[in-house]
Amino acid sequence: MKLATVRLDGRTAAVRIDGDQAVETGAPDVGTLLRDSGWRERAAAAEGPRHAAARVDYAPLVPKPSKIICVGLNYRAHILETGTPVPEYPTLFAKFTPALIGAFDDIELSAAATQWDWEAELGVVVGTPAHRVDETAATAAIAGYTVVNDISARDWQMRTSEWLQGKTFAHTTPVGPYLVTPDEAGHAHEISCEVGGELKQKASTADLVFGPAALIAYISAILPLEPGDLIVTGTPGGVGHARKPPQHLAEGDTVVTRISGVGECRNTCRRG
Repeated sequence: MKLATVRLDGRTAAVRIDGDQAVETGAPDVGTLLRDSGWRERAAAAEGPRHAAARVDYAPLVPKPSKIICVGLNYRAHILETGTPVPEYPTLFAKFTPALIGAFDDIELSAAATQWDWEAELGVVVGTPAHRVDETAATAAIAGYTVVNDISARDWQMRTSEWLQGKTFAHTTPVGPYLVTPDEAGHAHEISCEVGGELKQKASTADLVFGPAALIAYISAILPLEPGDLIVTGTPGGVGHARKPPQHLAEGDTVVTRISGVGECRNTCRRG
C-alpha cells in the first residue's frame, strides 16, 4: 500500500494511492492516520473523494512528526570516503519540522550558508509505539519507507563537532512522496541521487551498517518512538563535499532522489 499527504484547496489530506488515483482516507495527514491503531484497515478500506495522483500537490509525508532522528556514517562506502572507522554504534542527530518540504517543493538554499550538499537517504516511518524493543518487535513497528534527501550546509555542519546546525535549515529536506508499506516495498533497495542530470550517488541499502530494525531497537532504548516518527538512515558514498575538488549545490540545480520500490523526489534549488 502507498500513502501520501497532499495539499487540497487550503487543507491537507492523507490519501491512498490506487494506480493513478489518490483516494482520501478521512485523515488530514499521514501522521494523524498512523496514530489510529487500525490505520492499515482504515486506509485500505477508504473510499473518499478521488483525485488524479499525477496532479495533486504533495506535502511532506508526515508534516509534523514528533521526532526526526537521523543517522550519520551508516553506509560502508560513505564511511570509507570520509576516512573514519566503521562505527560500533549509530551516530545520531536530529532535525526539526521546519526543515521538511514536499517531494516536489523547492529546496531553499539560505544565503547564510555556501556549501550545500546532497545526501540521498532511505526514510523509515514508525507505525506503532516502540519503547525498549528488540529487532523483531522493531521490524513490526515499521509502517513503511519513504524517500528523503538530507540536504546539508557543510560550512555550518563543520563549525563544531555537533552536526545539527548544518542539518536542519528551514525548507531543505524533501520527504515523500509516498509511504510504501514493507510488504509492497520489500527490504533491499537501490538508492540514487542525480544533480543537474548527472548521477552523483548510487548504492544498495544492503550496504547499511545499521538497518532499519537495528536503528529502531537502538533508538527505542533511549526514548519512546511514536507513530509518524521519521528515522533517516544515512547516505551512501558520492556526496559533494567529499569530492576533489568539493562540489556544492547552486541556484537552479535540480536534485532527483530515487529509491527503487519506494519513489522519487524531484526538487529545484532556490536561494532563500
